[in-house]
Amino acid sequence: MPIHNFIVISRPYTVVLGANSLTANEPTKQEFTVVRSIPHPNYDGHGNDIMLLKLNGSAQLTDSVQLISVKRGRLSTSSECITAGWGDVGDNGTLPNRLQEVNVTTLPQRGCIRRWRTVPITRSMVCGIGGGVFQGFCSGDSGGPLVCDGAAAGVVSFSGRRCGDPRTPDVYTRISTFRRWIARVLNKN
Repeated sequence: MPIHNFIVISRPYTVVLGANSLTANEPTKQEFTVVRSIPHPNYDGHGNDIMLLKLNGSAQLTDSVQLISVKRGRLSTSSECITAGWGDVGDNGTLPNRLQEVNVTTLPQRGCIRRWRTVPITRSMVCGIGGGVFQGFCSGDSGGPLVCDGAAAGVVSFSGRRCGDPRTPDVYTRISTFRRWIARVLNKN
């Protein structure tokens, strides 16, 4: 299942929905300005890496812009997922013109902790390895989705020095861990 039409954020925080290209004038494209960003209060550079955005309008649901549910419960070890983004594709500052996707296999928590060693990997994180040699997310993909079984399971957080390096697996924020915080923020605003 390919991923399309998710949020892209650029400074000064523009959200783009329904687009597969950042430069083409696609009739399905919807753009919004972020009027407020709400980072998790306990973000520490690695942990609690999640932020909510309030837009200046409401998205119109169409064939190209749809809602996605949040994955409930635990992911199975070795779940097959997908991530996508417009970030660096060559680990050298090469940005794509079109949305890029890569298959991701989730890793057991213990294996990820062993590989990272110096960075604390917590239960609020999901680790994954891309579908090929040095495939995964990279600079510019932060905040992108990890979609497993048709549901949003994670948000792109951090990786090692080289993008997609299996020695330091890609790390995603586990969205289900933050359901209560998300609900509290939405009820206040």
